[in-house]
Amino acid sequence: MKIITINREFGSGGRELGKKLAEELGFAYYDKEIIDAIAEKSKLDPNYINKAIEDGMWRNYPVTFNNTFAYMPVIETPGTRLISWQSEVLHEIAAKSDCVIVGRAADAILDELHPLKLFIYADMEAKVIRCQERAEEGENLTDREMVRHIKKIDRSRASNHDLVASYRWGDRNGFDLCVNTTSVEIDSVIKPLAEYARAWFK
Repeated sequence: MKIITINREFGSGGRELGKKLAEELGFAYYDKEIIDAIAEKSKLDPNYINKAIEDGMWRNYPVTFNNTFAYMPVIETPGTRLISWQSEVLHEIAAKSDCVIVGRAADAILDELHPLKLFIYADMEAKVIRCQERAEEGENLTDREMVRHIKKIDRSRASNHDLVASYRWGDRNGFDLCVNTTSVEIDSVIKPLAEYARAWFK
């Protein structure tokens, strides 16, 4: 199967890019659906799972997987069970069809399947503008508050990713292609990225 994984800074447009790239390539697209699948497998509330993953509830436990999930800790915890379920779901998804997977440390968890690993980033000013334009009604964060919010989410994403990866979140040496969306419209890079992906998978 052809697998594209996308890690992205908050506000960089990575989710939109992933969805449109999947549509262009005719691949399945997975993002929040992963949480629903974990919830079904674990019989836990999706909101609880999402918060646990975003907040990194397993960070206080000695869990280091690097390139494989074959070595589970002897003492099982709620956090390690979530990681295990997440790994199972991602492997099931990857086995179904060609796909684009956003977040969830899929690049590290599916490393042995050799996915095309993308990292999407942007300058802070561009991220703030994009977040403010897409803010939910009643959110009303100032630009300074939005910067703090973006940094908090990115720290969480980096921490969660680096717990199970052998390379750091955002390190260009760990990804096949890093895309700066600061000065471009997402739509304008989809076709070039699709061509890159087709060439990659030949």
